[in-house]
Amino acid sequence: MSDEHLHYLEAARVAASVREIAEDFVKPGVKLLDAAEKIESEIQSQGAFMGFQACLSLNEAAAHDTPAMNDGRVLKDSDVVKVDFGVHVEGCIIDQAFTFNASNEHEKLVSASKQALDDALSVMRAGKTVKDVGQAISDAITKAGFRPIENLCGHSLAPWVVHAGVSVPNVPVGDYVLKEDDVFAVEPFATNGAGRVEDGSVTEIYALVDDRGARLPQSRNALQWIHEQRQTLPFAKRHLLPVLRSEASVNLAVRDLLRQGILREYPILNEVNAGMVSQAETTVIVEKDSVRVLV
Repeated sequence: MSDEHLHYLEAARVAASVREIAEDFVKPGVKLLDAAEKIESEIQSQGAFMGFQACLSLNEAAAHDTPAMNDGRVLKDSDVVKVDFGVHVEGCIIDQAFTFNASNEHEKLVSASKQALDDALSVMRAGKTVKDVGQAISDAITKAGFRPIENLCGHSLAPWVVHAGVSVPNVPVGDYVLKEDDVFAVEPFATNGAGRVEDGSVTEIYALVDDRGARLPQSRNALQWIHEQRQTLPFAKRHLLPVLRSEASVNLAVRDLLRQGILREYPILNEVNAGMVSQAETTVIVEKDSVRVLV
């Protein structure tokens, strides 16, 4: 087994352990900020690193909703929360997510994405196409009475790269043929809305895309932390607070780095008709006759 696969397996071990903790911790009455920080600290305490920030996307927010620096939101019984976090070891990233709805009002929606994930994994093996996977996802979600989100996809993974170029769709499109040892995050999204997402007005997630320097002291300090801790991996704005020491300094640095094209932003992705969204996700390694499910 290659060192790379060993790193994926170790990251998967930590991700599975942290997921159990998250499933127990994320409950009504908990502040989203506390939940995100709990998940991220558990990853570190178990000897791995954050592949990307913990996201807790509520209701019509499908993805990219991570708490802000002073986020006061508290999880409610009625919320449909997607808990999505990444773990990496030597850059090898495990990407996983689950959906929680305490009231069970949206139990069928939550089950639809879970079933779609199971069905997707059952057809994945070397020689199958991503269209085959998208067909399985779409069929499961529509059979349950919901719509797959057509402009959100799973994705290939590579060391230090969360989205490595190949998409795993939620609908039957694409001609990429799965190959042995490919690593994919598979993530069906189901909704009772229109089946599409759009950029929202709030952004809390960023990533480095240009390695040029910066003049402002706050920007230079932020870049030093990004180079040392994140490289090209995403991070939340709140992660810069211990480095820059004030919310004003963080906001100044982020605005400056965005203006120069040094950072890119990842806005919250909202369902276009404000439909509820559920997600289920795991990471797999493609094998000859199946996939190895890592978490």
